[in-house]
Amino acid sequence: MSAIPPIQPEEVPAAAARRSRRPGPMLAIGLALMGSLVLVAVLAPVLLDADAVGLTDDRRQGASGEHLLGTDEFGRDLFARALVATRLTLVLTVSATAISVVLGVAVGLLVWMLSPRVRNLVLTANAVAVAFPALVMALVIAAILGPGAMSATLAVGIAGIPAFVRLSATMAAPIMVRDYVSTAKLLNVPRPVILVRHVLPNLGEALLVLSANSFAVTLTELSGLSFIGLGVQNPDYDFGRLLADGLPNTYTQPIQIVGPSVMLVLTGVAAMFIGDGLAARSNPRLRRLVRGRRSGMLHRADELSQEMAAAHREQGGAAGAAALRVRGLKVATAQGRELVRGVSFDVAPGEILGLVGESGSGKSLTAMSAAGLVPDGVDATAAEVTTVGHDLLGPVRSGDLARDVALIYQDPVSTFNPALRLENQLTEVARVHQGMNRRAARRALAAEFRRLHISEPDSRGRQHPHELSGGMLQRAMIASALLTDAKLIIADEPTTALDVTVQAEVLRQFVAASGSLGAAVLFISHDLGVVEALCDRVLVMKEGEVVEELTREQLARGEVKHPYTRSLLAAAQYMEPSAEEANE
Repeated sequence: MSAIPPIQPEEVPAAAARRSRRPGPMLAIGLALMGSLVLVAVLAPVLLDADAVGLTDDRRQGASGEHLLGTDEFGRDLFARALVATRLTLVLTVSATAISVVLGVAVGLLVWMLSPRVRNLVLTANAVAVAFPALVMALVIAAILGPGAMSATLAVGIAGIPAFVRLSATMAAPIMVRDYVSTAKLLNVPRPVILVRHVLPNLGEALLVLSANSFAVTLTELSGLSFIGLGVQNPDYDFGRLLADGLPNTYTQPIQIVGPSVMLVLTGVAAMFIGDGLAARSNPRLRRLVRGRRSGMLHRADELSQEMAAAHREQGGAAGAAALRVRGLKVATAQGRELVRGVSFDVAPGEILGLVGESGSGKSLTAMSAAGLVPDGVDATAAEVTTVGHDLLGPVRSGDLARDVALIYQDPVSTFNPALRLENQLTEVARVHQGMNRRAARRALAAEFRRLHISEPDSRGRQHPHELSGGMLQRAMIASALLTDAKLIIADEPTTALDVTVQAEVLRQFVAASGSLGAAVLFISHDLGVVEALCDRVLVMKEGEVVEELTREQLARGEVKHPYTRSLLAAAQYMEPSAEEANE
């Protein structure tokens, strides 16, 4: 198979990279609206302060060209007052939000410097605080501190701390047991440095989203305290104070509450749009919806016509002759960087095809795309992908793929749901898509366990995944493929985590499964020794493209042409022990 020339960096579309940096519609609208409000907060007190506070004889005027929202009982312009109040409202809201975020995150991270007993005590007390509505807590604190803008800001800020404590502490928990944190501890890196350097950056995205949404809640709570007299006091005024001043005139001059109400809604909507926009950018699924794109799916290549796809089929034989047929598969990120570049291959029924290459060469992306499982955040296109007779570029029933295609992953422990028994997971396809009743499925699974030399086959299905070893779990997944008579088995480095003895047994089961079912096997590995012992043909991948195709015999004799394949073969031979070392 001829190698496809690699794409050059300058060929990556610049427009795609620019699109990825653009904010989504919600975020753009929220930022534009909030920017306008900040501009009003800066300019209005300078330009309109005289109209907002000056006493005139134009009392209780209706809307007019001179006074867009009329005047109050002191002749002050209501439109000017609503705009001028934006500054104090934003300042107080930002201050209260900052108190909640800074203190909440600090406490949520610092609890991980405490002993487990003290940490649990603090988190339990915080859980009790979270159970109380923040507004109720703010009312209590404001009543204790007394009326005023400062006391209202402190009350609302303190009431918002427990939510940020819970979020930051919960998100920090799995990070504190990561390998890089453990390594830092072994190197005696101070705990505060670990929290700031390793933990806090991983919380930034979620905290930013929560902070934007918390801003809207804080705005409402501060305005509510001012409305009931516990917040901003005359002669100062924010949106809540203006609503309180207009309340006695609701029936005689209802326009008096229009200005602060509209400004309050606009400020809250801006904050919510920013929060939702940030959430959409941080969530790949939401981001796809916002962009209107369909990543994470397999599409027909726009640049390849039906005639070109037909020509591919004529060159490779009839479509029905292959259990898996892939033509012109390309996988790219949203930024336009190609991860898989025009890969084409066939796998015949009963054949075991190996995909080899170093980590990041595109092996798993190619295999998962062939099964219709394109990861989120990437786009896959192809001229043709036919899996066991199913055209994956068109609509395919999920039940057909579940029955005909079996997936075996590298880590058997993380593949299974730890909360469910094995038989519930391994027999699901047979029960749901093949109509087998639960008792018959249990007996059939035990028979496959026995066939694969799994000890105590009649009782293994009633166990949970953690009760079996890694080798047994791998054989259990193979049993699931045998149970459904899968016609294509895709194995993604299934022997990497196993010891040599178990690895050899699992490889024998792959050969047996392929022979008994007549199933095609797409076997992914970076171990040339395993591939040579197992596979009929081998495709060597490098940087997303197939650079060489070999038969088992060619690989065994070392008849390779591409320098990358020779380097892989040399590395494998270097790792093998010599005869003297093996005898020691």
